[in-house]
Amino acid sequence: MTLTPSEAEKLRTDAITLLRAGDATKARPMLEQICAPDSGVEPQWLLLAHACRMLGDDHGEESALQKLLMIDKRHLPALLLMGELKARTGDDRAANSFYKAALNMVSVGAAVSADLRPKLKQAEEFLAGAHGRFEAFLLKKLDATGLSGDDTPIPVRHAIDLLMGRKEIYYQKPSVFYYPGMPQREFYERSEFPWLGEMEAAIPAMQEELRGVIARTQEFQPYVQGHPDRPRPNNPLLDDPSWGAHYFWKDGVEVTENSVHCPKTMAALASAPIPVIQERSPMALYSVLEPNTHIAPHYGMLNTRLICHIPLILPPDCAIRVGGETRPWQEGQALIFDDSFEHEAWNRSNQRRVILLFEIWRPEISADERQALTTIFEAINEYQKPVEI
Repeated sequence: MTLTPSEAEKLRTDAITLLRAGDATKARPMLEQICAPDSGVEPQWLLLAHACRMLGDDHGEESALQKLLMIDKRHLPALLLMGELKARTGDDRAANSFYKAALNMVSVGAAVSADLRPKLKQAEEFLAGAHGRFEAFLLKKLDATGLSGDDTPIPVRHAIDLLMGRKEIYYQKPSVFYYPGMPQREFYERSEFPWLGEMEAAIPAMQEELRGVIARTQEFQPYVQGHPDRPRPNNPLLDDPSWGAHYFWKDGVEVTENSVHCPKTMAALASAPIPVIQERSPMALYSVLEPNTHIAPHYGMLNTRLICHIPLILPPDCAIRVGGETRPWQEGQALIFDDSFEHEAWNRSNQRRVILLFEIWRPEISADERQALTTIFEAINEYQKPVEI
């Protein structure tokens, strides 16, 4: 039945009075009359949802709220009431969705009336509790299937950490050259590189050679140095030997005055798949962190390579963060990572830390791709050369 505006307003006012008096039984038919398809006036779905709730009619309440959200999907009170309804009926996943949608509305500036603030607090408390219930449920399931221990595949562990919000998602952001299609992996495992076993076995011999270098070297050159033909890098350790370097290969050229003293180190490096790119690679050095030195978060230049660290002098309280994962170096063990992720490192001890650092081709890049990339990088080098007059 079509209603006039004055008839609809009287029904709405009377229904509100009845609801405030706690008489939803009489209020509901009035509101259903306003909400009828042929009423010709604006439906009052929110009031009808309140009446249904007071009467314990979950289905009627949900139907009214859904119809309101069909008209306005960002209706904040309806989102909150739907979240409350789903929580009350034991559907945590649906309640999560509606409560998150409501809180997102508030985060982008939606107006919040005073009567909604307790419901927003209720939404936040529910989400915190639901997260804990889901985590406990998931861990119980994983434990029952043997997927909760250290033998769980690392990507699975990382996926669980991301799902539970224990880690943030990071992506490769190389500062110079991005090669598409590479796995978004911060760290690689030693077992993936058969040649590493021979190199790790040579660590005692390399440590002996390092002691000889230290005996002859008062101070290592800074790793980050300014160049007169380029803008000076915005790095707190610019020209600071606290982050030092002692090169065996630099920009593709062997530094013979250093390499001649470390034949066993050079022999170990020969077993690694190091790129050979004119004026770029091989690159291998002692990377030195003096006591209480912090390398600020930064990105590497390329995602076509991985960085290998072989610890040679390793005091306590030293670690590296790559993306969302932090690992300490381990005695006698290589550490391999993708430096195109944001990464930082620190030495919080009162002793010097020294690692052998070098780059290798990513294992996912084929021989043909490596040749093509070598051509690209060498062309870049040639283009950058000054013209001789």
